[in-house]
Amino acid sequence: MTTFSASCHPDRIAAAFAARSGGTGALNKPFSYLPERVRLVLLATTSPFPLLSSAISVVNSFCLFSARLRAFCVSALGSSAAPRSHKPAHHRPLPHFPFSTFRFLFTSLAARHSPLATFFLLLSFFPFPTPAQNLDKPSVTIDEEVTSFAYAPDGRVVFSVRRMFKTKKYDLQRDDIWLMEPGGKRKRIFEGQKFTNGQALFTYQVESFTWSPNAHIIAVSLFTTSMDADSGSREDNPALLLLEDSGREIRPNGKDALVPNAQFPIWLRDNQTLAYLTYGDNPQGLFSLEFLNISTGPVGKAFEGRTFEGAARISGSNACIAVERPPRFEGPPRLQRLDLLAQEDKEVATLDAYAGGITVSPSGNLVAYFLDKEVLEIRDLADPLRVARLRVGLGVLQWSADESRFFLKRTIEKRSADLALFSIPRLRAYPPHAQIPVSEPDPNILLHGLTIREYALSPDGRSLAIVLPGKRNLQIFPF
Repeated sequence: MTTFSASCHPDRIAAAFAARSGGTGALNKPFSYLPERVRLVLLATTSPFPLLSSAISVVNSFCLFSARLRAFCVSALGSSAAPRSHKPAHHRPLPHFPFSTFRFLFTSLAARHSPLATFFLLLSFFPFPTPAQNLDKPSVTIDEEVTSFAYAPDGRVVFSVRRMFKTKKYDLQRDDIWLMEPGGKRKRIFEGQKFTNGQALFTYQVESFTWSPNAHIIAVSLFTTSMDADSGSREDNPALLLLEDSGREIRPNGKDALVPNAQFPIWLRDNQTLAYLTYGDNPQGLFSLEFLNISTGPVGKAFEGRTFEGAARISGSNACIAVERPPRFEGPPRLQRLDLLAQEDKEVATLDAYAGGITVSPSGNLVAYFLDKEVLEIRDLADPLRVARLRVGLGVLQWSADESRFFLKRTIEKRSADLALFSIPRLRAYPPHAQIPVSEPDPNILLHGLTIREYALSPDGRSLAIVLPGKRNLQIFPF
């Protein structure tokens, strides 16, 4: 039990505070806003130490003024029992802050503290605006018709520009490819008009870019069309084009620069080998996995005899997460972890459904995919029973750098929609075949609801790049 001596009697301490402060008003009664027992303990503790009591008196002044200011606002705006206005908050009149209140505050603080302390205390009473995400003015604008782009691991941006040129009978498209440094300097590294593929008429459009882990090689996914000039027959196929970041073509097949019927490349850590999905003889919507070495050419099949609906690389590894489906869609889709180098697999979970969009978080801890055109499922790869389901609508998803949120363009690729930001909810464990609830989070619409065609976040999460519909200019915003 604490014993107070005569020198620590509350009345004497209060008198000492009042004498030091130059008055006995409400502001000079120390800790008057606290319960009596707590006030006595603080008085007895701080009175022998002048510096500590001075610091406490600053807090005392701040709290008492806050109480007066709150009382003023309540009286000006009305109590909670009064009927509330139905006007929006930004239409309600603000209370008038009288000069007498400010004068009372200034004189009270100046009597107790030094001029410098008074200045900073006054500043603390007035809030300063915090910097918002600057999504109103882009830092970089590419005034070209951009068909695709991608951030490199080191922050550079590769992008393609639509180029059309005429022959005697046909208009052909062959996109140019450009590389932009983080400072905005850019150069063309590949000229489409000079690129040929055999003797047939040949046209292509860039669909996407995939950087190697060391950011020196680019796998360019193309949609190609070849036409026989005599018969007029045409053939459409996906293909991969491999380029160094200098623009030099890599020809893994010898003379041919293109890897036909290849798409969705997945790089291995050696920066020389990649796996890709190919239709082959599979039913529509199912793919086989094949290997390619950029120096020696095709290596062979991976997980031969098995078919997949989609796959996404686990960053920093030779593994990917794939959705496996039997060749004739017999049975449910299964989420598999595939070690591409060792050719080993491990089943993660059996899914209720799969509608596309599989993506793995930057840390490799989470995977997300769509169950249908409305519901997104997020699953913990370390503990696959822990999941969350959100009704957000089918779209193109990217993770935030800290993996606490995700961005979603709410439509499929190469179509335009708004860009929304969602928080990732807490994942919970559910036993197999349990009914998993579906939450409906409120989206945070970015860019003032502007419609975009394509977007990407920089690896460090500090910039957001978008392609606008119409002119398809590329814009980069600080984020």
